[in-house]
Amino acid sequence: MSSNASAADQANFPTMIIPRGTEIKVNANGQLSIKTPGNLVIQNSGTYSDIESTNGSIRIEENVTVEAVSIRAGQACFIQGTLTAWRVHAKRISLEERARAFIMLQESEHLEMAKNARLVGNFSNEKELFFMMGKFSPQLKELPGSVDLSSPATIETRPAAAWIPASSPTPQRDDSGEHLRVAQSLLEREIGRTDLAPAEAEALREVLYALRERNVTRVGGIYRGAFAELKTQSEGVRQAYEHLDKYFAAR
Repeated sequence: MSSNASAADQANFPTMIIPRGTEIKVNANGQLSIKTPGNLVIQNSGTYSDIESTNGSIRIEENVTVEAVSIRAGQACFIQGTLTAWRVHAKRISLEERARAFIMLQESEHLEMAKNARLVGNFSNEKELFFMMGKFSPQLKELPGSVDLSSPATIETRPAAAWIPASSPTPQRDDSGEHLRVAQSLLEREIGRTDLAPAEAEALREVLYALRERNVTRVGGIYRGAFAELKTQSEGVRQAYEHLDKYFAAR
């Protein structure tokens, strides 16, 4: 093959440049984490742990679907495609035409939305979110474990209790599972504390995410290290740790 043909072939492929100072990692769940000092443009759909542009902006292009735990931009976050995220922190969040965003915690000075854009969520902080979840906890318990956001089908809730004939044996209570449920409930409240340092809050959040996902293996692997990050432990944190210890001691 001639050198001219080789050069022509290479010209058909885009060049990827990784700036100095960029960090790319993969967590235990196989989710990609990207931290870069400058602007970041996402052109491929994917599931991420954390996406961060320390000093620049982040853009999610049209027809791209991104799921992320956390997105942080030093300047702006521009959304043209679809974004699902627990937290987005930027000076400015801009939803352009036909953009769709499902953001639980939106931390920005300015929010811009095009006429045909759609935003779901938009709580300003975790305290506000958990207050709302607490008010509607009976309704949340009736929701199915997973919902396809792209499906228009109606969600049917189930009654809180089912009638059991007298001749049927009484179901055995799962006491070990109760430890996980109580620990999750305690951490839901503790994560809203304002005295937690960012690293402490992130450590608790990782345990809470794993509990919500019923990822017992991950909970067992990280909870001791996560609680060790806390410089001061409240009564709620202490109780949550004890319930987790009891659960894994019984396994």
